[in-house]
Amino acid sequence: MLENYLPVLIFMIIGLVVGAVMIVLGFALSPSRPDSEKLSPYECGFEAFEDARMKFDVRYYLVAILFILFDLEIAFLFPWAVVLEEIGMFGYTAMAIFLGILVIGFIYEWKKGALEWE
Repeated sequence: MLENYLPVLIFMIIGLVVGAVMIVLGFALSPSRPDSEKLSPYECGFEAFEDARMKFDVRYYLVAILFILFDLEIAFLFPWAVVLEEIGMFGYTAMAIFLGILVIGFIYEWKKGALEWE
């Protein structure tokens, strides 16, 4: 019974070894030139521990929200593709309408300039 899992165990060991070798090679061969810009914490365009009442750019949050929105909508395509033969023309039409609305929203955001980063 356990001999059925031997290929899985070998695959996992090979994957771990290849991953560890790549990480070690990256550390060993990469140049180390630290400076203040590289070592500074960067999340959304301003220092993490400053005055809470300072002004900050909301474009970062707008792009992040748009990414999450379009990413989650695309995630609906995978289960749809799996059951496409079973749901037939009704499912195909429903997804075509969904994708049409998605494209219209994307074009609207594009024309409004929400995807532009200055």
